[in-house]
Amino acid sequence: AGKTTTIKMICTLLEPTSGGATVCGYDVQNAADQVRRQLGAVLTGERSVYWKLTGRENLHYFAALNHIPSATANARINELLERLELSKRADELVEKYSSGMKQRVAIAKALLAKPPVILLDEPTIGLDPQAARNLREIILELKAEGHTILLTTHYMEEADQLSDRIGIIDGGKIIALDTSTALKASINQLDVMQLEVANFDPGLTDQLTTLPTVTNVATRYLNTDSAYSLAVHTTDSRGMLPILIETIGTKAGQIRHMQIAQPTLEDVFIALTGKQLRE
Repeated sequence: AGKTTTIKMICTLLEPTSGGATVCGYDVQNAADQVRRQLGAVLTGERSVYWKLTGRENLHYFAALNHIPSATANARINELLERLELSKRADELVEKYSSGMKQRVAIAKALLAKPPVILLDEPTIGLDPQAARNLREIILELKAEGHTILLTTHYMEEADQLSDRIGIIDGGKIIALDTSTALKASINQLDVMQLEVANFDPGLTDQLTTLPTVTNVATRYLNTDSAYSLAVHTTDSRGMLPILIETIGTKAGQIRHMQIAQPTLEDVFIALTGKQLRE
């Protein structure tokens, strides 16, 4: 799709064939040195740390490459090892680390120089669920501290959870860029309110269909105490909820269970590209 290529152009590892980009006001082609000083990057599929060194040795090595004074580096490295829960194994070889620990060392390396912008290229790929969750929590902490984070992922739930703005790239082009809420609203997909109602009067079906924002109501008898399953299609499930409860209650109906299915980012991706998710 072009996600990794975009990241590599931004961090000056690839030269754009056309167009341009700036980081903190610096052009990636004409001011590459200044751009790199603004960035910390963790790239996917790369050995971004040395496996034959310990975690601590890696950080000291990269601190030296960043011209961080020794005294400052020692304090910063200890701080990052503690924060990323690496202290207890900081003096073991990286090759003995789990995938999640290796990724945390890579993030520590990216944070050494306290960059304002952090690039994360599919940071949770290949991690087990717990390691991925821990890493997402770290990303949210960095975001709360004011870092600008550009993250690529093909996990839609991850993008939804972490991002203020989401860009969808297909065939090397950004085809949508907005908040998660706005992207979901853009495809005009209806919410579906699934209800199980005891003592439901089937005669209410037509009345429910005429309620504002409701486009369709499907009912199914459940063969027990006059209970029905209802699927109410609406453009505004939040606004419809109190109206629905009141209307069903006028005929002594009792809502025993309800859930609301809303459009997901995966629905947005498929609607915009006509394709299933792929790497």
